[in-house]
Amino acid sequence: MNTWLSRNWKIAGACATVLAVLAATPAVAHHSFAMYDTTKSKTLTGMLTRFLPGANHAQILFSLVDENGKVVLNDKGKPVMWGVETGPAANIASKGVTVKAFPPGTIITVTLHPLRDGRNFGTLARGAGIIKCGTVFPKGGCTEKTGEVFMEQAPQ
Repeated sequence: MNTWLSRNWKIAGACATVLAVLAATPAVAHHSFAMYDTTKSKTLTGMLTRFLPGANHAQILFSLVDENGKVVLNDKGKPVMWGVETGPAANIASKGVTVKAFPPGTIITVTLHPLRDGRNFGTLARGAGIIKCGTVFPKGGCTEKTGEVFMEQAPQ
């Protein structure tokens, strides 16, 4: 066999082996939680605007509401938006948190660890759940007593 052809087959074989190993290796650590300030927690109530299921993490986006259930507006007259990252969609779906069970307009309360950079987003706090209170703001607010708790998260 020609030396050039023999060498190229060896290189192609080595590349194929590397690709096969990489394809078989699971992507376990997809990102760090260092961007979240786990020393701080915020409990927020809002009206769900969008549920984004994802393989690694689902996200729930909501407009903040006050203690009377009125949408909080920013200085430009727009709703103050927040988001919370949860576990994988398949895991939370097994606990009842699905797009169908949480349609837009659902009143929710979450406790989250906010982003360190101050943007209105966080990750579900350790041991916290998502409280669902339907589409009408309950008297006394959306709490464990007035709503249904979903997804008690195992300690991280």
